[in-house]
Amino acid sequence: MVTDLVKRYGTVQALDGFSLNVAAGEIVGLVGHNGAGKTTFVEIVSGLIRPDSGHVTIDGRAPSATRGQVGVAPQHIALYPSVTVREHLELYGRLAGLRPVALRAAIDDLAGILRLSDIMDRRTGKLSGGQQRRTQAATALVHRPALLLLDEPTAGADLETRQAMLDVVKQRAGEGAAVVYTTHYLPELTELQATIAVAQNGRVIARGTYEELAKDLPGEVRVVLEDEEEIVLSTTEPTAALMELLGRLDRTISSVEVRHPSLDDLYNSLAVHHVS
Repeated sequence: MVTDLVKRYGTVQALDGFSLNVAAGEIVGLVGHNGAGKTTFVEIVSGLIRPDSGHVTIDGRAPSATRGQVGVAPQHIALYPSVTVREHLELYGRLAGLRPVALRAAIDDLAGILRLSDIMDRRTGKLSGGQQRRTQAATALVHRPALLLLDEPTAGADLETRQAMLDVVKQRAGEGAAVVYTTHYLPELTELQATIAVAQNGRVIARGTYEELAKDLPGEVRVVLEDEEEIVLSTTEPTAALMELLGRLDRTISSVEVRHPSLDDLYNSLAVHHVS
């Protein structure tokens, strides 16, 4: 999809050879600390800005030939406060070329999936943060794009919004959409069964499933005994380590906690080997 993207803002190198391919039906979790280049990548693919160099293709074509095939939910809320939810979806659907009958069907479908039915005629400036997040996602989804770019779509969202978002992303990927989903929250990527692309300093430094990328990272086993003494083990095989420990303990155990490697653990481990 993108190859060797470069983008500078004065002395700031936002992208420095950023390459990423996403297949139809695949969900890619794009992760990385702030400043890694995630949002700049989304803005270039969606046509909001141009790269200094590099190539972007969508289904083998240039972005200018596929504008109706891309849906974007930016990191920050981008809605018209005085316009209703329904009017937003009608606007975005018409811009994408949907005819009236198809547009009404698409709006009704999303209203149900994203739990917007009760607020369709409310102005977005009067909505809660979670309702605005769901509305913004709906504007990206209404025309059933072949490529979805979702930049931290659940940031600050309530549980209802988070679950609705994950459900619709899984549904659209199941129908064949390619999805790029940026987040800092590993459980979302686990539920989405996403592959992972790790970005640092404007480039992708690792690509694969979480299991592939984290297989050599240690987790942690924490056992609390009845007298409140703690035993903490760092291990790449937490289940085996826990069983071995339990087999030789002759004291009552109050609690057991197993912590698997987090996205921060993964990112920091990779970053050590990719220092610019």
